[in-house]
Amino acid sequence: MAEERVFGMKPEAGRWLFVLLGLLMNLCLGAVYAYSVFKKPLQAMWGVTATQSGLPFMIFLAMFALFMALAGGLLGKWGPRRAGLLGGTLVGAGWILAGFAPSITWLTLFYGALGGAGVGIIYGCPIAVSTRWFPDRKGFAVGLTVMGFGLSALIMAPLMRTLIDHPSVGPLRTFTYLGVAFLVILILLSLPMRMPRDGWKPASWSGQPVRGGSGLDLDRVQMVRSGSFYALWGTYTIGCLAGLMAIGISSPVGEEVALLTPQMAALSVSVFAIFNGIGRPIFGWLTDRLTPRYAASLSFSLILFASALLYFWGEGSATVYFIAFILLWMNLGGWLAIAPTATSTLFGTRHYAKNYGLVFTSYGIGALLGNTLAGMIRDASGGYLPVFLPVMALAAAGLCVSAFLLKPPRAA
Repeated sequence: MAEERVFGMKPEAGRWLFVLLGLLMNLCLGAVYAYSVFKKPLQAMWGVTATQSGLPFMIFLAMFALFMALAGGLLGKWGPRRAGLLGGTLVGAGWILAGFAPSITWLTLFYGALGGAGVGIIYGCPIAVSTRWFPDRKGFAVGLTVMGFGLSALIMAPLMRTLIDHPSVGPLRTFTYLGVAFLVILILLSLPMRMPRDGWKPASWSGQPVRGGSGLDLDRVQMVRSGSFYALWGTYTIGCLAGLMAIGISSPVGEEVALLTPQMAALSVSVFAIFNGIGRPIFGWLTDRLTPRYAASLSFSLILFASALLYFWGEGSATVYFIAFILLWMNLGGWLAIAPTATSTLFGTRHYAKNYGLVFTSYGIGALLGNTLAGMIRDASGGYLPVFLPVMALAAAGLCVSAFLLKPPRAA
């Protein structure tokens, strides 16, 4: 049999280009993390409240998580190219139509529902491709692939701000201009996406199971019958909920607790976004090296440490603020690498798309609950430091679940 070629190169070299394509895809998809740039301009334009202007973002996250679960079978049946083309088309269409929305309700439908569904369909495609092409270093490859999602706001937020402030553009045309760009880029990046042939493995890899792996290939029904699934789903929910509770209030905590200027607090969020991005390959690599159980335990230990640091010593200290929030943002990004790597390590790669789609529903729950609880605690207590008490409790619970229950499932 002739040697499989990848982009005209030997597979072990050419497969890295799939990681690059996935990273570029995620730079487009992660633009949702910069949505806050639109909030005040939309409030001024339509006279809506802060809560109403946030509806498109919340619906986007909910549809993202929902369609990740629904699209797993589609990815397995169609393959990453066709699923990517569908998802990329919906993403572009959602952003383009958002530019013609006459009200916040229509913006929620176009940007939130349609755009979020598109991201849910396409998001799993580059992750599944990286997982299959890198059986020897899944975590590191997946971490690099999704790094673009975390770094996107660093690039997109200034670009959006420039377009919104331009007198001939404004907020609605900004949606349309970016939608056209995303449509073209995502379609072009989806075209080369493909899986390796069945049974392919790198010549330099002996094929031994990765550390902490089960050596099994479980379908979705078999996976949900194992205790390992509930341990992973629970820890992923806790990791996202605790992380999003904290990072969603980064800027106001900088102003009210660390006593930073508004400009410095806003700049700090851009710095934290860098660590959110680089946390993904770091924790992907750690998951390969330490197994999912110990990588998750390390993550929760760092979240607990950072939250305690803020709660007990954060008042008036810019140093404590920066150390703690760097750790919190890095660990939230880390869970976006730990969870997909753990899914393939514990349950195999044959049914990975369907399996990770189900596991990813925990992100949606964490995203919705995290932001809601942080606001409720702030309103009830009158300050931001009490938010970190439940974050500490959640991190401690996650540490216990990781250490004792996040194990490879046993063969039936």
